[in-house]
Amino acid sequence: MTVIVEPHPRRRRSRTAAVFGTAALALIFSVGGVVGTATADTVTDTITVGTNPAGVAISPDGTRAYVTNLSGSSVSVINTTTTPPTTIADVTVGTQPLAVAISPDGTRAYTANNSSNSVSVINTTTAPPARIADVTVGRNPQGVAFSPDGTRAYVTNTGGSSVSVINTTTAPPITIADVTVGSGPYAVAFTPDGTRAYVSNFDSSSVSVINTTTTPPITIDTITVGSQPYGVAITPDGAYAYTANHISGSVSVIAIDKAPTLTGVPPAGVVGQTYSHAFTVTGEPAPAVTVTAGALPAGFTLSPAGVLSGTPIAAGTSAFTVTAANGIGTPATLDVTLTVAPAAPGTPGGRPVWIARADLRIRQLIFPPVPTY
Repeated sequence: MTVIVEPHPRRRRSRTAAVFGTAALALIFSVGGVVGTATADTVTDTITVGTNPAGVAISPDGTRAYVTNLSGSSVSVINTTTTPPTTIADVTVGTQPLAVAISPDGTRAYTANNSSNSVSVINTTTAPPARIADVTVGRNPQGVAFSPDGTRAYVTNTGGSSVSVINTTTAPPITIADVTVGSGPYAVAFTPDGTRAYVSNFDSSSVSVINTTTTPPITIDTITVGSQPYGVAITPDGAYAYTANHISGSVSVIAIDKAPTLTGVPPAGVVGQTYSHAFTVTGEPAPAVTVTAGALPAGFTLSPAGVLSGTPIAAGTSAFTVTAANGIGTPATLDVTLTVAPAAPGTPGGRPVWIARADLRIRQLIFPPVPTY
């Protein structure tokens, strides 16, 4: 049911642990060789665990794997540093543990116990690891994930269309909120900055987006994806979320909302000369850029994409504020000071230019108005 890549492979080539729900075995795969070789991935070890293993997670240092045994109501702990890897402990947890997550500091493992409506907390620092608490959550918990800072654990409750939020810093940990999401929430994943949690809703074929920065956290968006999404994962740069859609045989890719940023220092302009400067603007959806204080120099315009352009008609210095906003987070502001220099004599926008015609009459070439010196 779950495939996890070991973060810090040891001794042998990098391994992937695949745990299948119908067999009481954990299979270790050796990822084959160098790109371009014909060597196929091979099973290098088979590890005996509990009954009906369902979920697996690797400790941050890669030395342990934790496997939930659905029918055994236990978690098998595997020492990944030995050859072959060996099961070194079985920790009793709640009824029908499905998913397991390890805290960012590696000191705790949380299991979502589907039939006992609870999360078991395992202290991973003791020998052997020990169950130290059970936290009551919603109906039929299915998935669990830690926030990047480790202070919260989010648990999907498939029977309650909700996500339970656990404060992991208290002793014992406690549920502090239940967030309403779509029907049949299955998995949950955090953006790298921890400000959003994405929840795959199996029964409603959607993804709920939770704003984790509010008190309590709230669902701020619901996105339609493929039929019956199971898993959800977010790219390391936080740009996209991917969902595995069980029935439609597809993966949906979601562009993740991002608060705007705005940077750039416009160069000086010259009277009568065409000018263009593009501010660097980021955000999802694309922010709209406007002037929110002060005024642009005469002859300039600012596009919603953040392009400052025009033909200046007067020398001087102008101060104004540019703002980028897209409805996500706090708008980005930038205070700008722009100088326009006088045109050089003899050029358009400079002093008048006098020429002598062949018929000896003197004529003035007409150019745009110039400032008074």
